[in-house]
This record gives sequence, structure tokens and C-alpha cells, in this order.
Amino acid sequence: MEPTRDFPLFGGAFSAILPPGAIDVSDLRPVPDNQEVFCHPVTDQSLIVELLELQAHVLGEAAALYHFEDVGGVQGARSVHVESVQPLSLETLALRGCCQDAWVLSGKQQIAKENQQVAKDITLHQALLRMPQYQTDLLLTFNQPPSDNGCLGPENLSSPPWSLSNFEQLVTSLTLHDPNIFGPH
Repeated sequence: MEPTRDFPLFGGAFSAILPPGAIDVSDLRPVPDNQEVFCHPVTDQSLIVELLELQAHVLGEAAALYHFEDVGGVQGARSVHVESVQPLSLETLALRGCCQDAWVLSGKQQIAKENQQVAKDITLHQALLRMPQYQTDLLLTFNQPPSDNGCLGPENLSSPPWSLSNFEQLVTSLTLHDPNIFGPH
């Protein structure tokens, strides 16, 4: 399966390269207007692109940590653990012209799914692209729950799990086509 090139996001205001087999979650259930959510056809992996209000009170690495902890709070994480935070080179981004700084973070959050008592360690990879001229923090999240080894039998080889390089391709290919999505400046 090939990745989906130039997939329109937010009504065509953005586009990006999605990993093979990505399913638009908005076709399955309601998704907030400020999010685009995609799930893997076989695994529990997901990708989220969020347009968030700029958190001007936190700068640099602290901004990446703020959003990671905020996501943990929203998801009711029992614990959050940051493994690494690094600056992301703007040169690699299609959004380099409108992104002031960018960060990548990897960590784990212990989260119990709805109606489940047992919390699982979910690996999260996040990219934070800061666009102060639009008062926007653009947060991309790759959720990697622990794999249930039984789900990847021979019948599912047509949809191998997504990799970190799939997430990197999403982040670096994200392109802005219509700045009006941010409203009047």
C-alpha cells in the first residue's frame, strides 16, 4: 500500500502525506473541528493533527512539555514520562516559512481506555510546530499502544504497523494552503 499524498486536511487549508491505509476517524465518529484524526486499519495506532491556541507563556522545550502533559490530562493519564525532547530543524519542514520553532517529543503515558480498568503504557511521539503570527500551536501526535501480538497474523500483513518514519513524513510534508483558516490577522 502506498502512502496517501497531498491528503487535504481542515477542508483543504492544509495537506500532508498520510501513511498507508490511514482511515479518517471523522467518517466513523464526530471529531472536534480543530482536529484531524486517523487510525490504522488493524492496529490501535492513531495520528492526530491539532490546531491549538498558541501558549505564549511557555517557550521552546517547555512548550513541548506543556502540550504533552496537557494531552495526558485530557486523556486521564495515570502517569506521564518524557523520554526525549529535541528541536526539529525548520529546514526539513514544508511549513518552514510560517513556523517559528519546532520540537519533537517522545514519551509514555499510562492510559486506561473507556470502560476499562487496566491502564496501558501508550508511546506518544509529538511534533509541535509554533506559528505565533497565527496565534497557533500546531500539534501532531502519533499514538502507539502496546501491540497485541495476536492481531498481526498473516491476514493482516497487507497493513503493517506504522513506523516513526511514517510520522516524520506526515510532519515534514504538512503544507499550509489557506492561511484564512486562522481567521483575520
